[in-house]
Formats: sequence, structure tokens, C-alpha cells
Amino acid sequence: MKSSLLLSFLMSASLSLQAAPMHFGLFSDLPYSAWERQQLPNLIAEMDAEPLSFVVHAGDIKNGSSVCSDEAFQGVLDAFQLSAHPLIYVPGDNEWADCHHRLNAQFEPMERLAKLRSLFWMGDSSLGRRALKLERQSDMPAFPAYRENVRWEMGGVLFAGLNLPGSENNFYGVDIASRDRKGPVAEYLERSTANRAWLGEAFAIARDRNLPGILIVAHGNPGFEAWSAGRAETGYLDFLTQLRDETQKFPGQVVLVHGDTHKQHIDQPMRDAGSGAVVANFTRVETFGFPHFGWIRVTVDTDDPGVFRFVPRPWSRSGGTP
Repeated sequence: MKSSLLLSFLMSASLSLQAAPMHFGLFSDLPYSAWERQQLPNLIAEMDAEPLSFVVHAGDIKNGSSVCSDEAFQGVLDAFQLSAHPLIYVPGDNEWADCHHRLNAQFEPMERLAKLRSLFWMGDSSLGRRALKLERQSDMPAFPAYRENVRWEMGGVLFAGLNLPGSENNFYGVDIASRDRKGPVAEYLERSTANRAWLGEAFAIARDRNLPGILIVAHGNPGFEAWSAGRAETGYLDFLTQLRDETQKFPGQVVLVHGDTHKQHIDQPMRDAGSGAVVANFTRVETFGFPHFGWIRVTVDTDDPGVFRFVPRPWSRSGGTP
């Protein structure tokens, strides 16, 4: 009898532990200015003081007109490594796809992406003082280069990161500003194949494991409003179509986190292709971006039908959240 009671107690305790809410942080599109670079360690320290399981930077670790130098990358990496929490970083366009511009010192974009891979995504763990083990797409024989595409499971939900940058997802490559630009470039085609496989596998895993939620992190704003109006940017059309198809087949909650356009908001912009109705199990979260500075605190609660809750934490010019 005593053993039965003990087993019942242990099972109840285990279920309670599994159901306990989990918290994490989101930020991106920083540092863009000297002030933001100065404040970055303080922002990370504020997140350090919270009971977070990890934090995620959704791309753009520099502004679009500064030099894409090794020193600039290393400075941000050093700041990221000070995080007490595991820190996962997904790339934006300013640190690789846009580095061919004159103001960026005319680096070759793929060389810069290779440098980011060698600095930020080596090994099988996150950045930060407390490492989190990650699955990387580069472990798949078909996609050995894509170390930045990652996946992990925590709090009863699945997380996936994709290299989907701004600047029209690099669809036109270095000719993006040309009047006679042509696309898609080979880099876009190869990366899109990898992204399609990684996103599809993430949804398949979430369905197979009966997870109540999946959260995807990418940098570029794919343009839901233009897409719904029949004017989707070509570089994001395939991604948006796959994301909608997968979301509507998934019984749980789906969140896409992105930066890029610097207008922090949370909404439900996905529409059904036939009826135009809101896809109710999809939420978009855009992070803060210059000149606005801050982070978003997220709670995962699998006992809540919505699974995810979001609290924006803007940063005041005097330092710290108000």
C-alpha cells in the first residue's frame, strides 16, 4: 500500500514539474549604435536577473552601414558569451547578406557567413556561460553547411531557428538594388532547400511527439500583409506558403518570431488561402529594433490553451526597463 502511495505521489510530482511554466527572452536588431553597444551588456544583465531558461537573438548584430569586420563580430560574440543563460543567435542580413555594400567595406557575403559560422555556431551547444545542447542541421548529410539552423525542445514545446534574413531573403543576391536585378541566385535556392527541409522536419517532430506548440525564429519580416493582398515579396513566398500549410495541419499553437522592420508588435496576420479567415493557431511576434531597444519575456505554459504568453520589456534611454 505504501509503495502504491509513493508511486502515485512521484507520478503527481513529475506531472506537476512537467507542467510548470517556463520562461525565456527574445531580442534582435541590436546593437545598432554606440549607445546600444554600450547598453548591450546591461540588457543581457537584466535578462540574467530573470529566471529564464534561455534567450534568443533573432538577427542583425550590427547596423546596415557599419563595417562587417571580424572585430565587430568578435565584440558582439564576447558580449553574448557573458550571458548567464544559454543564448541562441539566428543570423540577420546586416552581418552577411548586405556586407557587399560600400559602407560595409564591400565584403563578400558568403565569406562573411562562413566567418559567422566559425565564430557563433561551432560545436553542438548554445552561446552563454550555461550551455544548452542544440540540434544543428549541419548534422544532416544533405546540409553540412547550415550550422545556424538549429532546434531544441524545452518546456514541452519545440523551438527551431532558420537562416531567413531581411533584404528579401537574399533572393537577388548582391544585385538587390539593380534595376535589372534577376533572381533567384544560387545561394537563395540552396538555402531555401535547406530551410524547407528543416522547417518540415520540425513540424513533423512536433506532431509525432504530440507537442502543444512550436516556435520558429527567423530574422526577416516575410510580409504577411502584402502576402494576404496578393503582393508577397518573391523571396519569402515559398516560406510563407509552407508555414501556412504546416500550421493548418498542426493541432497546437505556432509562433513565428522575427525582427528586421523594427516595429515591435504581436498579432495574428496569417489568413486562410480560401476564406481569408484568420488562422487562429498562429501568432507573429516582432522584436524591438532601432531606435527602440528592449526585449520580450515569453512564458510557455502547456496548461494554458494559448501555450505562449508575451510581455514586451522596452528599455529606457536612461538604461533599464521602466
